[in-house]
Amino acid sequence: MKAIKRYALVLVSGVLLLLFYYGGLHMNYGSIRIPPLSRRSLRSFVNSDDINYDYDVHIAPSQRRDSRNNLYKNSKCRMETCFDFSLCKKGFKVYVYQSSSKVSQSYNNILTSIRESRYYTNNPKEACLFVLSLDTLDRDVLSPGYIQELEYKITSLPYWNNGRNHVIFNLYSGTWPDYFEEFGFNLGYAIMAKASFTKKNFRTGFDISLPLFPKDHPQKRGAPGEMAGNNFPLTGKYFMVFKGKRYLTGIGSDTRNALHHVHNGKDIILLTTCKHGKNWKKLMDSRCNSDNAEFEKYDYQALLHNSTFCLVPRGRRLGSFRFLEALQAACIPVLLSNGWELPFSEVIDWDRATIEGDERLLLQVPSITRSITNERILALRQQSQFLWETYFSSLEKIISTTFEIIKDRINREKARHLLVWNTPPGALAIDPKYSTDLSTYPFFKIALSMPLSAKFTAVILATSPIYSSAAPIIKLIKSINQSTNVAQVIVLWHVEHPLPPKTRWPTTYFPLTVVEGGTKVGSTALASI
Repeated sequence: MKAIKRYALVLVSGVLLLLFYYGGLHMNYGSIRIPPLSRRSLRSFVNSDDINYDYDVHIAPSQRRDSRNNLYKNSKCRMETCFDFSLCKKGFKVYVYQSSSKVSQSYNNILTSIRESRYYTNNPKEACLFVLSLDTLDRDVLSPGYIQELEYKITSLPYWNNGRNHVIFNLYSGTWPDYFEEFGFNLGYAIMAKASFTKKNFRTGFDISLPLFPKDHPQKRGAPGEMAGNNFPLTGKYFMVFKGKRYLTGIGSDTRNALHHVHNGKDIILLTTCKHGKNWKKLMDSRCNSDNAEFEKYDYQALLHNSTFCLVPRGRRLGSFRFLEALQAACIPVLLSNGWELPFSEVIDWDRATIEGDERLLLQVPSITRSITNERILALRQQSQFLWETYFSSLEKIISTTFEIIKDRINREKARHLLVWNTPPGALAIDPKYSTDLSTYPFFKIALSMPLSAKFTAVILATSPIYSSAAPIIKLIKSINQSTNVAQVIVLWHVEHPLPPKTRWPTTYFPLTVVEGGTKVGSTALASI
């Protein structure tokens, strides 16, 4: 009997629970619709850096974030927020700190180029920009040129002001094994002019990305481009070449270690050697001996000047000396350096001079480059020569380009159009003080689809005095006088001797103007014509 009661009690309790659950639920929440769970409502634990491949693929996302946070404490710097425009109201002048500190030859050449330029002032009260006399080019702690306690030395400078309006030049940052972009001092609000810049750390519109140049890069009057002629179609001995180091371990080793898969020994010659560094024999792999032997068979300069394309893979850092070498040789650079902010990318359209590949898609590079038409190959080579000779052939031009970019940011109403930067004669030859209207310059009429004049203006640079009617410049003017399509002739007198009298000049049917500029005639004299 007691068992029956227990079973009945359990049954009744169960029924009541069911009634309470279903009835109570509908009674209290029946009018509320519970939406289905959406993926968008879930919090994502994936950082955008982890799935963005437009950066250095050899560095872990967490390392990229830590590097950026440690290095660029003012990572949101822009000209409007970290630059004092009021210092530039008197003009665009650059002051170099006075110092007796020892600097490298490369940095000394940079400082010399600035001091000999039209931007320089020895009066800090006139300065718009400030440049350190402390050598910041090499910030690899393992380098013999690394300067200790640079933080203290920089912050002790009288006009530092937390880096505002300062430009810091750097070629090498970080060290083994990861080569993070570290400098060993706080940049503050300073503009970073740096080689091997990563897109992640580059502050667009504020920093300047520089090319990596060698120690013996000319300070001025660099060598011209080496394109022998506009042969069409191009018939070079090789299609694509590379010759350089192969890293057996560490960052940058993956890309160069894979080059042998593309090398065919015929028209694609990609050579690497393990024979560098002190411990290469301890680290050598099964391919080292054969690679080293193949490496010695070819002359680098012969490869460079007899190929259509030059592979430019990353090294330990994103930038490479091969980049400028290929530009000068009119060997179209094929870039394999994911996440590299290309030099002067703010103003130069590199799609017109280079091919940008992907390190992860190396095997596709041959088919991609072979699909490029002969017409585009010629255009790429011509543009590479223009860019080399205009902006990269000497330190003087690299420094001038750096300052002209900053100058255009400051005077935005007179900033040069990208067409000016990417079309001969280039931005360094155009003075916005003369005109900001591109139609006033004859160089851009074709690009602007403007009608061309039937007559031309001849500009002659005179570098030797006139002693007789047989002088070369006199003969040249007489020859020009035989043409019926001359509008005028302008002579830039770049001679230490005084101008000859008018009776010594030949009679012409067109106006003959002589501009006396002393021993330094440049774009300023041209702009005044």
